[in-house]
Amino acid sequence: MNFKMPRTLSRLALAVPATLTSALAWAEEATAPAAEAAAETTEAAAAAAPVLNSGDTAWMLTSSLLVLMMLIPGLALFYAGMVRKKNVLAMLMQNFMTGALLSIVWFVAGYSLTFTEGNQFFGGLSRIMLAGVDPSTLFGTIPETVFAMFQGTFAIITPALIIGGFADRMKFGPMLAFMVFWLLLVYVPVAHMVWGPGGLMLGMGTLDFAGGTVVHINAGVAGLVAALVLGKRKGYGTEHLAPHNLVLSMIGASLLWVGWFGFNAGSALAAGGSAGFAMANTHLATAAAAVSWTFAEWMLKGKPSLLGAVSGAVAGLVAITPACGFVDLRGALIIGLLAGVVCLWGVTGLKHMFGYDDALDCFGVHGVGGMLGAILTGVFAVSAIGGEGKSGLIDGNAGQVLIQVISVGITVAWTAIGSFVILKVLDLAVGLRVSEEAEREGLDLACHGETIHS
Repeated sequence: MNFKMPRTLSRLALAVPATLTSALAWAEEATAPAAEAAAETTEAAAAAAPVLNSGDTAWMLTSSLLVLMMLIPGLALFYAGMVRKKNVLAMLMQNFMTGALLSIVWFVAGYSLTFTEGNQFFGGLSRIMLAGVDPSTLFGTIPETVFAMFQGTFAIITPALIIGGFADRMKFGPMLAFMVFWLLLVYVPVAHMVWGPGGLMLGMGTLDFAGGTVVHINAGVAGLVAALVLGKRKGYGTEHLAPHNLVLSMIGASLLWVGWFGFNAGSALAAGGSAGFAMANTHLATAAAAVSWTFAEWMLKGKPSLLGAVSGAVAGLVAITPACGFVDLRGALIIGLLAGVVCLWGVTGLKHMFGYDDALDCFGVHGVGGMLGAILTGVFAVSAIGGEGKSGLIDGNAGQVLIQVISVGITVAWTAIGSFVILKVLDLAVGLRVSEEAEREGLDLACHGETIHS
């Protein structure tokens, strides 16, 4: 049977392909702008994606080594020269093993808890043992492994600073336990609050370029708390407890000065203009503080001392740390000059006023200097140096001073309470202080079975 398509259906059959073709053409024309926009967005995203910069990476590798040098041998020698001869090896051992033990803790858990998403006080666990990181994983323009290493050098030197507060009187085993708990429960949350994603103080707008709150106030307050919990050294105030070898202290302080350029200029995380200003500000403030401390001591005591000069330099390094990437040279000079005088008062007038035995002036230099620098950052920060929104009182943003003061208060409270709790728990569990006999004999022999024979 012959089947003939009705004329209407025949026309419809011919019309459908033509209609579909027209519709597709119209759709292509209509969606062309959106497709072009999407392509442009993709290209922009690709352009904005982090790209490895070999210059930045080389600078950050160098900065990491400089900061590591600040602890071993820098801080170790600086502190070793200021204790008595019978405790020199113990001081070196405490610094050396703090660096070794806490390096393990940092890579296992500390880095993840500090620099990953979490809450306002702690990060998460996504980077435990650097999980998910490979050679191509970037943090900005540098490998994330380099960033983790750089921050790890901060994390290991900060607890080591505390040793100056309780020098000559803590058992070695409990000291190591204290360092581990303190890193995880005090340093990590303060660092996350200031620098970590979603951190409390970061959200407040706290300015801390390289660690005024995270490192120096943190360690200084902990050193004071440790000195108070352990009590005074035997013979404090009645015996001659003068430094054993100021040559060692001068060498150590010099290594700190040089290494601090990695500490401060490295915190720019790039080899650029910000790093250059941080370096210049750091050097100027350090020199100014050494001069102001020396001349103030000269006026007060009649003679300038080497210990005063090197202590002044460290005070300047401490005070400029939070401000170095936000202030101009005039601000750095003023901060340095004030740091020398104020920290001299911190290790003499303030210390004698309250009668505590902060053996190597951890609080007087790092605590007082850190607070001074953090607050003055809110005064002297200028957006021309730090960037948009990074300004202080002299740049028309008086509110930044209040933010800095509140940040100092949060850091002091967290550190004081956390340090006290850790110390008291360890004291109740295993005891913190060496015996009177061991203290008289010296920690070198009593704790490590070694002595200096030269």
